[in-house]
Amino acid sequence: MIYLDNAATTPIPRPVADAMYEVLTQQFGNPSAQYPYGRQAHAMVEDCRKTLGQALDMDPECLFFTSCGTESDNWAISAALWQGRHRGRHIITTSVEHSAILQPLKLLEQQGYEVTYLKPDRTGHITAQQVMDALREDTVLISMMLVNNETGCIFPVEETARLLKASGSRALLHSDAVQGFLKVPCDPAGWGVDLMSFSAHKIGGPKGIGALYVAPHLLKNLRPLLAGGGQEKGLRSGTEATAQIAGFAKAAALRAENWAEKMARMGQIKDYCREKLLRIPSMVEIGRGQAPHILAMSLPGYPSSNIVTELGQQGICISAGSACHQGKASHVVSALGLDKKTAAGVIRISFGPETTEQDIDALYEALLHHKTNRFPML
Repeated sequence: MIYLDNAATTPIPRPVADAMYEVLTQQFGNPSAQYPYGRQAHAMVEDCRKTLGQALDMDPECLFFTSCGTESDNWAISAALWQGRHRGRHIITTSVEHSAILQPLKLLEQQGYEVTYLKPDRTGHITAQQVMDALREDTVLISMMLVNNETGCIFPVEETARLLKASGSRALLHSDAVQGFLKVPCDPAGWGVDLMSFSAHKIGGPKGIGALYVAPHLLKNLRPLLAGGGQEKGLRSGTEATAQIAGFAKAAALRAENWAEKMARMGQIKDYCREKLLRIPSMVEIGRGQAPHILAMSLPGYPSSNIVTELGQQGICISAGSACHQGKASHVVSALGLDKKTAAGVIRISFGPETTEQDIDALYEALLHHKTNRFPML
């Protein structure tokens, strides 16, 4: 199998699986228990928190474990609106956020909140000035992803944080960094971001575990999304998923080793893939994503769902966009203003540290052959 859908999820390296297995079989205690098994599990969780804190160059006390990136996003929105409940009901986001942001905001609009959706340009980019132009006195939250999961465009989170601070705005800034963590520079504390979401399964970790960064100034009055037994300092109740936490930390540690070299290599593979696929007649690049692991292309007139299905039967895994859209036209592609045939032909190729030029060669040959012989045009 040739796996080129790392933006959807990533394979788990053996050391990550081994770390999880050890916890499942040898360190299975409840971290809240007071006997040795429990204290051992609690210490392991805190060690993992420190590992992730090191990967983000931040105080681990500001990091809270969740079940996934979606939960982290929902918690960030809920907490930010609670903080600003007396100051306003206006939210700024982008029209190309992940559904974990857009769907909660749609529900909030039904409750009387007003949401401004910033549209990207034709290359897929948003500017910090767009945020500042939309900012109002009653704005309580700005939510902007770090890396778009379909185009690979990096959004100006750091610049937005700096401009917000300079303006004196009290609006909180949240960033969904699920696609950005350990792929591009990510420094929530140094940038001055208030809330930032993460997920393990995008970096070689297990599914079912995520995290939320909370800036120190919010910790005292942070509103939990889940109330219950008081885990995570009372801010995220529920017995800790110790094996998943161990896998998250191990995956982050592995990705952090020689990080610059890995990302440079991934970027080279992306450039090779772009150059190779553009040799195919009518193939075009979609957007101008700078992240090293995502490349969006289109074969105008050839339905992407057919391409994905045909390649999958050959053991080549790519996607027609976010896995969360399950073959439907995505809001991200729609926001770029593409013509109908180009939009229908969009495919996403996403890379991991293990991706090779031979993988790209196989993709090229399969696309070239099936474009010529098998794919029905619109």
